[in-house]
Amino acid sequence: MRLGTPAPQGTTTRTTAANLFRNSAANVARLGFTSVIAILLPAYLTHRLPVEIYGAWVLILQLGAYVGYLDFGVQTAVSKYIAEYEAKGDVAGCSRCASVGLAIMVAASIAGVLLTLGLAWSVPLLFGKMPTDLYSDVRISIVFVGVSLSVNLIASIFSAIFLGLQRYEVPMITTVVARLFYGIAIVSTVYLHTSLAVMGAAVAAANLLSALVQVVAWKRLANQVRVALSAVDRAMLRQMFEYCVILTIWSVCMLFIGGIDLTIVGHYDFKQVAFYSIAISPTTFILMLVGAVLGPLLPASSALSTERTPEQMGQILLRTTRYGTVILLASGLPILVAGYWILRLWVGANYAEHSVQFLRILLVANIVRQLCAPYATMVVATARQRVATASAITEAAVNLAASIWLAKHYGAMGVAAGTLIGAVAGIAMHFAVSMHYTQNIAVSRLKLFVSGMVRPSLMAIPSLLLLRQWWYAGAPAISPLMWLLWAVTTALLAWLVSMSGEDRSLLLRMATRREKLS
Repeated sequence: MRLGTPAPQGTTTRTTAANLFRNSAANVARLGFTSVIAILLPAYLTHRLPVEIYGAWVLILQLGAYVGYLDFGVQTAVSKYIAEYEAKGDVAGCSRCASVGLAIMVAASIAGVLLTLGLAWSVPLLFGKMPTDLYSDVRISIVFVGVSLSVNLIASIFSAIFLGLQRYEVPMITTVVARLFYGIAIVSTVYLHTSLAVMGAAVAAANLLSALVQVVAWKRLANQVRVALSAVDRAMLRQMFEYCVILTIWSVCMLFIGGIDLTIVGHYDFKQVAFYSIAISPTTFILMLVGAVLGPLLPASSALSTERTPEQMGQILLRTTRYGTVILLASGLPILVAGYWILRLWVGANYAEHSVQFLRILLVANIVRQLCAPYATMVVATARQRVATASAITEAAVNLAASIWLAKHYGAMGVAAGTLIGAVAGIAMHFAVSMHYTQNIAVSRLKLFVSGMVRPSLMAIPSLLLLRQWWYAGAPAISPLMWLLWAVTTALLAWLVSMSGEDRSLLLRMATRREKLS
């Protein structure tokens, strides 16, 4: 079906599951490739760079990444509205939406450049415990990274167009190309023993290539959606502004939840920055995995919300929450239990010894936080994100306050503990307040908690029984036979208990269908 041709009644309903599966698969494929880069690069850099240099490098990337928070939720808004206009066959509506998004991102890009310059100037104030001879290169590198990411903000609109058209394979390909170039550039500069400033320039080149690839993809594959500053529509601008106000608040909250912890560690306990950053990487993988699987739920929910009852939307939330919990634990438990050995194989014994406790606390915190990811995705998709704002603000405030207070007393470990405390506060606020006011998604909170979260979490019982053998620092005291029993019992509980009979039947049918197609 081409854009501009309305779908026959019932077509969207019949193809929703297939589209979700295809787009989730594209997202997971993109995640798989980027994860390979994310795994190989730290393994290479930690063996080639001194701990202090690597710590400074991850802080450069952290400060540069703050530019991304200036997205203001515009990419999400553009993909949402384009999905709705595309479902109606309204090409002009798609073009108005994309053009407004471009105008906002141009302004955000200018703000990103100013923010970058301010952060570069503030390096000595932010990281007083960093060796002073690193300040110059760190500042130059921050400018390279931040300015290039500011340009990428503008290009993100073109990827948002494909997300709205539910053509996730295109952003997958553009991301793969950009990340491949990024990996080659960083490895080459480190291999040649260049400075942090040159490494920053290499990242900037990769970011600019990513922007170019996104624009070229739009030009060749989706140019029916016009994007021009001259086509900005005031009514559409006002509509998008109203939608993005709450997402902007969420973005600020996410900055305090997951984007500032490494900076706090750098300020209070610089020597632990490199080790803390290594602990963040596996937890980031979990977040990316859940995001890849649930990402297609947003435009799909936008389309479904126009034709489904609140009760039907509630059933969708219940099922996706159950699947999300299983995915979280299936990917997180092996890292949690065998974290020391994974880190040792990945970055060596020194990093494994110093990073493993950070890893465990951060991983538990992010698993807890992501239990409500399907709910958050659906309220954003149905333009009800205002009701979930209380949870985001609560988690951000608790996380920031706890992390800073604990960092003063316990260093980097206090920052990790603050993250866990904030995650618990956030999910509690979702159930206590946000879900009470979400009238367009009708589901019992008790049923969602028990059936969507507690029941799937039973697959963690073997890990809990072995807690004393693996939680403490150092290698887990688990025999090979016990490892085998742990893996088998966890898998059986996941299949037989965490998922319902209907879930198992659905997965088997999908697997059978894929075999027939192949």
